[in-house]
Amino acid sequence: MCYFRALPAPKNKAKPKTAAERQARLKRILDSLDVFYPNVTCALHHNDAWQLLVATILSAQCTDERVNKVTPGLFRKYPTIRDFAAVPQDELAQDIRSTGFFNNKAKSIIGAARTVLEKYNGEVPKTMDEMLAIPGAARKTANVVLGTAFGIASGVVVDTHVQRIAGRLDLTREQDPVKIERDLTKLLKQDRWISFSHQLIHFGRNICVARKPKCAGCPIAPDCYASDRMPLE
Repeated sequence: MCYFRALPAPKNKAKPKTAAERQARLKRILDSLDVFYPNVTCALHHNDAWQLLVATILSAQCTDERVNKVTPGLFRKYPTIRDFAAVPQDELAQDIRSTGFFNNKAKSIIGAARTVLEKYNGEVPKTMDEMLAIPGAARKTANVVLGTAFGIASGVVVDTHVQRIAGRLDLTREQDPVKIERDLTKLLKQDRWISFSHQLIHFGRNICVARKPKCAGCPIAPDCYASDRMPLE
């Protein structure tokens, strides 16, 4: 990862007025993300699609850092999908207690294990419709697994970072994650869907944070006209 000071942008950055100007701005944003985060991928540690599915379910309302502390021991205790399918919910809930919402997450993980075994012969499926039939797997989780585990660009992962930054950059006016994803998939070429979400997630953790974004070190600052941008000097 490289760091550099962004060039100062005018205090009142003008919004692009034409489709061509909007496309040019989007290209500059994407080019900057490619320079800043050229090879990023999912931060959740995993060895296969099933482990990634479990980790992604655990990551709801929890940091990836915390999940990565829990999953090594979890996967040693339950090395196969069948082990997760057979564990009592109360026991699994205690194993994942530190990730928060542990009762609901335990129920979802056990349900996911049983569904993958019963409906998909023990293999995590590779289509959005099949993924959405798994307990605990909404579009965000499905997109994470399909994109990271299988390289399938089924959509754009919309987590809190992507939601916040897409709004700040005026790439969407929506608040609902499904509608935000719809807007982003229209803006971006499909071969950018996977990398874009990973880049924005890392960008949101390190630079474009929720409070007091670090605009002085932001590569996108020259093209940002967000109302809450911080002074560059």
